[in-house]
Formats: sequence, structure tokens, C-alpha cells
Amino acid sequence: MKAMTLHAPAGLGNLRFGERPDPGEPGPGMIRVALHGSSLNFHDLGVVTGKMPSADGRVPLADGAGIVESVGTGVSEFVAGDHVVSCFFPDWLDGPPTIADFSRTPGDGIDGFAQEYVVLPATAFTSAPRGYDAVEAATITTAGLTAWRALVVDGKLKAGDTVLLLGTGGVSIWALQIAKAMGAIVSITSSSDAKLERARTLGADFTVNYGREQAWGRQVADWTGGRGVDHVVEVGGPATLAQSIEAVRVGGHISLIGVLTGRGGEVPTAALMAKQARLQGLIVGSRREQQDFVRALEATSIRPVVDRRFPLEKLADAFAFEAGGGHFGKIGIEW
Repeated sequence: MKAMTLHAPAGLGNLRFGERPDPGEPGPGMIRVALHGSSLNFHDLGVVTGKMPSADGRVPLADGAGIVESVGTGVSEFVAGDHVVSCFFPDWLDGPPTIADFSRTPGDGIDGFAQEYVVLPATAFTSAPRGYDAVEAATITTAGLTAWRALVVDGKLKAGDTVLLLGTGGVSIWALQIAKAMGAIVSITSSSDAKLERARTLGADFTVNYGREQAWGRQVADWTGGRGVDHVVEVGGPATLAQSIEAVRVGGHISLIGVLTGRGGEVPTAALMAKQARLQGLIVGSRREQQDFVRALEATSIRPVVDRRFPLEKLADAFAFEAGGGHFGKIGIEW
């Protein structure tokens, strides 16, 4: 079967498209899936560029979606022909977080989904949202579920709440769509006026160009009449956290989910304390939370925003496009 593998030293030039042994038929509790789509995440880019070291010969990509070809004994949740999508943490089925690393995350600690077929435990997948193609379904595994957990599971989002989103990448655009579907009022930042205009077409109520407005946290707080927003989906990290704290209301919620501006930095502890805000780190979510998210998607008209699609053999080009930062929403891989 065809597959993409990453070889040492990590880098886009060492992604190789070639043949790998077929995984065969599923054993007890397993399913065989013909994969047809994936999507790119910042985490995947970190792996393929060597910022997050992985094994030589690793199959990249944390997201995967396709069609069940056969099931092993004891599997009752799926049958051949079902459309399924992978889980970021295949061993975190339900309950509170228990995993603090990526040792069992596909495309990082274990082989990912840049290949034609996989045989894995049935619990490594959920049903895909009805009507989604494989690329659309794959966008929920990492970015979509992260946004869902940040706002709904941890943030307890309700209609009328105010939300601040940073940038227009996959997590933020998913969060925009989820928040608007649930009746929230949303502000979003970008350095591109064209991207902000596109965000407004998706329902964004207030936009800020952070390239022109350095004190964007205060501007967002002023937009709320000085109260501050109820929720911040913080994907930037150390260079943006102070502004996010400025923007949040007293007793508000900041979901710390990204390190786009670095892995470490100063936390304005006095400002955070004064706001009495909840700063909560999170990494994606459980299988149960993904199942809940799928049901929510099927009850709404939300469809993911996929900026561009690349064939699997052009995976390096897709990552180069991601690294350029020009995309809006998700980048798809299909085969």
C-alpha cells in the first residue's frame, strides 16, 4: 500500500512517498479502515520539521478518516461500509484527562494516517459526521475537538456569552462556527483584513487587526463595554497571553491550547490574579467528547472550512503552505 514516511533528520525534504506492507485483516476488537482523508495541524508540522522529535520512518498525520472495510470478532459498534474518523488520544476513551504526552498520539508517538489502510482497535475511531467527506471528517479529530472542549466541555459556553478567538487557523475558525451555532457573540483577531472580512461572513461580530492595534486586548474589552469577554481561546501562548488576560472579564475563562509564539514565557500573574480568571491548559479531548461533538455537528448545519486540499504525495507542499501562514481554516489531504 502507499504511505508517506518521515526519515531522519526530520524535515520536509525527508518525507518519502512509497510502499509499506498492507496491515492485513483485523483481529479481535480491531477494524480495518481504508483511509481517504486527513488534515494538517500545528502539531503535525512540529513533528515533520523536527521540533517534536519522532521515530525514524514514522508515518505522520494525527487526523484520519475513511471507510471501514472489515471488523474483527467482538466489534459491534461498526460494520463494513461505515464512515469513521480517528481519535487524537486513542486510549483516552472517557472521563477526566489522564494523558500528558504524545507517546500514543498517531503521527507522533505511533504511526499516523498518511497511508492507505490501517488496522487498529475499534475504539481508536468514532463515527464520522453524516454527510461529511473524508477530509471534512478528519478536521474534527484535532482542531474541531479542541475548539469544542475549550468552549463547551471546559468553558460551559451558553447563548449570549462573549468569546475572543486569536487568528484564523483551524482551531479558531472551528471555535467561531461552534460559538455562533450556540448563540454566542464572537470577536476575532488577525493581521489580515481579508481574513477578518471572511471571518465576518462566518458570523464574527467584532474584528481586530492586531498588526495595527497592538493593544488589542483593551480594544476587545472596550467592545464589551469594559466588562471583558467570557471566554478566550488562546492559541498564541507567551506573546499573546497578556493581551488575552486584558480582554477577559473578571471570573472569565481562558483556554490555553497553543504555543504558536513559543513554548515558554512570562505569565502576568498579578493581572491574572486580579481578573480572578480561570486559565486552563488543554490538549484535544477524549473519545466520548468526540462522540458528543459529532452529535452536535449532525444537529447543526456546521461544515468545516477547508482552505485547500493536496494529494497525499504532495504532503511536503501542503506543509510548506501551512508554514507560510496564509491559510484560513484547515488544510486538507486527500487520496
